Amino acid sequence: MFAESQHVSYPQSQIVEISYHKVPVANKGLALDITLLALSTGGYEEHSPGRGMNGAGGPTAMMDPLEDPVPGVGTYEDFNTIDWVREKSKDRDRHREITSKSKESMGALLHRISDAFSGWLLMLLVGLMSGALAGGIDISAHWLTDMKEGVCLNGFWFNHEHCCWTSNEPTFKERDKCPDWKSWAELIVGTGEGGFAYVVNYMMFMFWALLFSFLAVTLVKSFAPYACGSGIPEIKTILSGFIIRGYLGKWTLIVKTITLVLAVSSGLSLGKEGPLVHVACCCANILCHLFTKYRKNEAKRREVLSAAAAVGVSVAFGAPIGGVLFSLEEVSYYFPLKTLWRSFFAALVAAFTLRSINPFGNSRLVLFYVEFHAPWHLLELGPFILLGIFGGLWGALFIRANIAWCRRRKTTLLGHYPIVEVLVVAGVTALVSFPNSYTRMSGAELIKELFNDCSLLDSSQLCRYNAGNGLADRPADSGLYTALWQLSLALLFKMGITVVTFGMKVPSGLFIPSMAVGAIAGRLLGVGMEQLAYYNHDWAIFRGWCTPGADCITPGLYAMVGAAACLGGVTRMTVSLVVIMFELTGGLEYIVPLMAATMTSKWVADAFGREGIYEAHIRLNGYPFLEPKEEFEHKSLAVDVMRPRRADPALAVLTQEGMTVEEALVASTRYSGFPVVVSQESQRLVGFVLRRDLLISIDNARQRQEGVVSSSQVLFTEHPPAQAADAPPPVRLRSLLDLSPFTVADHTPMDITVDIFRKLGLRQCLVTHNGRLLGIITKKDILKHMAQMANRDPDSILFN
Repeated sequence: MFAESQHVSYPQSQIVEISYHKVPVANKGLALDITLLALSTGGYEEHSPGRGMNGAGGPTAMMDPLEDPVPGVGTYEDFNTIDWVREKSKDRDRHREITSKSKESMGALLHRISDAFSGWLLMLLVGLMSGALAGGIDISAHWLTDMKEGVCLNGFWFNHEHCCWTSNEPTFKERDKCPDWKSWAELIVGTGEGGFAYVVNYMMFMFWALLFSFLAVTLVKSFAPYACGSGIPEIKTILSGFIIRGYLGKWTLIVKTITLVLAVSSGLSLGKEGPLVHVACCCANILCHLFTKYRKNEAKRREVLSAAAAVGVSVAFGAPIGGVLFSLEEVSYYFPLKTLWRSFFAALVAAFTLRSINPFGNSRLVLFYVEFHAPWHLLELGPFILLGIFGGLWGALFIRANIAWCRRRKTTLLGHYPIVEVLVVAGVTALVSFPNSYTRMSGAELIKELFNDCSLLDSSQLCRYNAGNGLADRPADSGLYTALWQLSLALLFKMGITVVTFGMKVPSGLFIPSMAVGAIAGRLLGVGMEQLAYYNHDWAIFRGWCTPGADCITPGLYAMVGAAACLGGVTRMTVSLVVIMFELTGGLEYIVPLMAATMTSKWVADAFGREGIYEAHIRLNGYPFLEPKEEFEHKSLAVDVMRPRRADPALAVLTQEGMTVEEALVASTRYSGFPVVVSQESQRLVGFVLRRDLLISIDNARQRQEGVVSSSQVLFTEHPPAQAADAPPPVRLRSLLDLSPFTVADHTPMDITVDIFRKLGLRQCLVTHNGRLLGIITKKDILKHMAQMANRDPDSILFN
């Protein structure tokens, strides 16, 4: 995905070579897996500027980065992992300092109060901005989707529904027809009837679909390559601590917003719900720069991004509670209680903003609002579980097929021509979908149609019943059977085209296509059950609860359960998915069918593989993501995973004294970070230093400290040793040293080590034996080891 812009394999803290092609030596990347870097001044000796090189006083002062912080020290390069422990320590120190100063003056007290409320203000801004953008995307996508079929004479900016609102001509059964709305055939050839008019409408439909898709893929390729896809796999990786500069930037936000509208309007089998999570996270990341607390602390920023993921789902479905649970269950890596409250507040603000804009035009917040009037019966759990089995099978099949196609895209010429691929898929989609009314409409409209509970005056083809005696006891007529055949063809088409569409170089969400597949299957099963009950009232399974004249089966409910089952099979969502579906319907009595189908779907899909679609794409792209749901079931020890191995060169270390600047620079050109030991002979561990901090500090010392040359000593000791009078001044870098690196014994079981990495967010851990340094374990080492144990290629963890 990032092949064009990235030249760096996933960097690692341990002794691993890193390839940088465009970065000068002084700015080489920080380790991806490195431990705590102490930032507080406690415990360090302070030295007055007047003290000389040997402690006797002199004109030249030894530089101490602690007293005068060096710009760049403690920051992170692109494609590196943050140090959660260090970032949390920084925030605690900052908070203690603000609290202690607040007792000194009124200004400091006001600063403390503003700092405490800055998080809530940021959540308010994120909710307002995301809600406004989501409303604009919904309105624009609806307008452009309708433009493929015609235009409004009153104003081209009106979509079909709004155009006919003010007209008195439409009847109830033909409310989509009004003189103000003209199809392209009516505008071009003067009539909307006949074969030639059909061909004109067909050609215009394909023209607009190709134009929208071409604009979408061209904008993404030219201005923001990170704007493609759904963004959720990358956001999961970023929330786990990885840094991808520009992925949540302003250009990505602008291009993704525009191209999302174009991609949805083109008719491709994709949705806008997943990309809206990316859009909301972009808003949050940009707004974080307004607040120092979040701008300068990567861990605090990720708390905001977790809340933004909840906002994205809230504005996508109009389901704020489901959005919070989605962020907690599916996306977030670190989710403290404070983040839960702020996520809830931000999702609430976003939902109110979206409701004020009213993009759906129904005075309701949710994307699909339905009301089912008939209760479900216990015996219907059987068909609901069947839908769960179908959803699980479809989810497992889809993941395998999509990953195989995406791997083919990455390894063949197909990946070099993204514009051609998008145009071909868009052309095929438009060509096949136009003749079938259920594939011609957008995914959201299709799901809304399938969820619909038929009324007496309903004009939908799915409601063509011979209803002589009212709503209940309805035999299907020929129109309904025709609709069922069209739905069956639409199901096959959607299942096939979604596999090749998801992952193209346009914004593409998976929620709506997956729900559409499940909703079609559910509606087919629901109508089948309804007709089976009508013609077989005397069967034992129907007798007693489905008597003649009773409206006992609700096909729309089956469609809703099927939609949840298929989405659960693809993403492996459970709790959040049920809550989202509940918020869409508002029917408490339907929670049990939804829960039964969702859990069945997850169990069936897990039988074929534990990964959901997002985890599968994370692994496909080689992102350094340690999945919290995956159990480490092997009996290996830390000594089996650490580096160096038996055949590897010795572990590269720095000594606390005795090394020159030249030796330190030579050592630091290969690795991301270094253990510091007492001496090469003892290998007793003193601490750990980051290569990036070492290079920046030495370069800064040469510029600001007089007399520093290649033969100057680099000291990590608290008390500098005595030196010869003619010796060049040393560079004291003890303040860069992490004096408490995380260590494990060599016989520590790896399942415990993996838990330490997950729960503390470590980048690396040093391995010792009786206090003597043996080696190092990084997150990448663990990922490679797990891949090897699962018979996968260990070198796939390369951040492709």
